[in-house]
Amino acid sequence: MFQIPEGRKLDCIPVGRLAIDINPLKMPQSFAECTQFGKYVGGSPANTAVGLARLGARTGFIGKITDDSLGDFCYEYFKKDGIDLNGIFRAEKNIPIGVTFTEVIDGQTNLMLYRDRITADMLLEPEEIDEDYVASSRSVIISGTALAAAPSRDACFKILELAKKHGLLIVFDIDYRAPIWRCKEEISIYYTLAAKYAHIIIGSREEFDLMDSVYHEGNDDEATAKRWFDENAQLIIIKHGKDGSMAYEKDGKRYQIDIAPVNAVKSTGGGDAYSSAFIFGVLSGRQIKNCLELATVSASLAVACNSCSDALVDLPTLEAALSKAKAESGELVKEF
Repeated sequence: MFQIPEGRKLDCIPVGRLAIDINPLKMPQSFAECTQFGKYVGGSPANTAVGLARLGARTGFIGKITDDSLGDFCYEYFKKDGIDLNGIFRAEKNIPIGVTFTEVIDGQTNLMLYRDRITADMLLEPEEIDEDYVASSRSVIISGTALAAAPSRDACFKILELAKKHGLLIVFDIDYRAPIWRCKEEISIYYTLAAKYAHIIIGSREEFDLMDSVYHEGNDDEATAKRWFDENAQLIIIKHGKDGSMAYEKDGKRYQIDIAPVNAVKSTGGGDAYSSAFIFGVLSGRQIKNCLELATVSASLAVACNSCSDALVDLPTLEAALSKAKAESGELVKEF
C-alpha cells in the first residue's frame, strides 16, 4: 500500500516535543490529595519514539530540550531505549522545559500544561535540521503541537519538504493541545498545510474538526477521509474515544476498531501508544488489520498505567496481550 524506502539507517524519526510528565504515583487522585509523584518523559512525539524503539524499530528523534538536569533526564531516558540522539538539540540556559501535570478526579483525567511559547521544544530552528539526517530514515512523524509557533513551525515545514524530496513515508499526528494555540483559524491553517504532505493522518474526531474548521466544516468521518484522499493521504485514522476508532484506506477498505478490554486509570497516553504500535506495524510490512490490532491493544496497556512513557512495552509483551484480548473478546478489528 505504501511506498516506503528500504536500506536506510533509521526506520522512523518523530518530530516535536520532548518534555516532562509529573503524575501521582497512585491514581485516581487529585493533586490536592497527592503527596507522592513520579517524573516521566512526556510529550506525544517523545512517547511515540519510545514506543517505536521498544517494539524494535530503529528510531531517531528531532527536537530541542533544556540545558539542565531535566534535559539530561530526557536525553538519558532516550539513550537507554536505543533512540538515535543526533537530532536532539539543547536550548539556551534558563529556557524552561514543557511540564504536564496529570490528575484523575471522579473518572475524569485533567491535564495541566505548564508551558508557553518559549519552552525549549518550540525553539527548534530550521537551520538545525540536517538534510542527511532526515534522508537517513524511512519515515517521519510530525506532531501538530510543533506547528503552534515559529521557529518550531518553520523547522517542521523544512522537515516535511526534505521528507518529500527523499521519499519518506510521512505521518501527521494531529496532537492538539489547546493552551499553546492563539485561535481556531491558526490551528486550521497550519494543520491543513502540514496534512497536505502526509500519507497517514491520525487524530481524534475533535482534532479533525479543528483542522477542517476553516475550509471544510461539518464533515463526518467518510467526508473527512475523502477530503484528505483528494490530497496526498492514503490512510486516515479517526479516533472516537471510548467508542473506538475508524480507519479508511484510499482503495475503499474500512475498519472499525474496538477498544481492547482494559481497567483504565487515566485517559492519557493511549493515543501515543496507538500511534507507535500502528506505525511499527506499517514499517514492518504487516497487514493494516494487524497494525490496528496492535495499536488498540497498545493503547489499552498505556491507559492502565499511571505513566505514559513507562507503560510502553516490547513486541512479545504486546503480541501476548493481543492474543489474550482476542481470546477474551473476539475480533477487535472489523474490515468492511
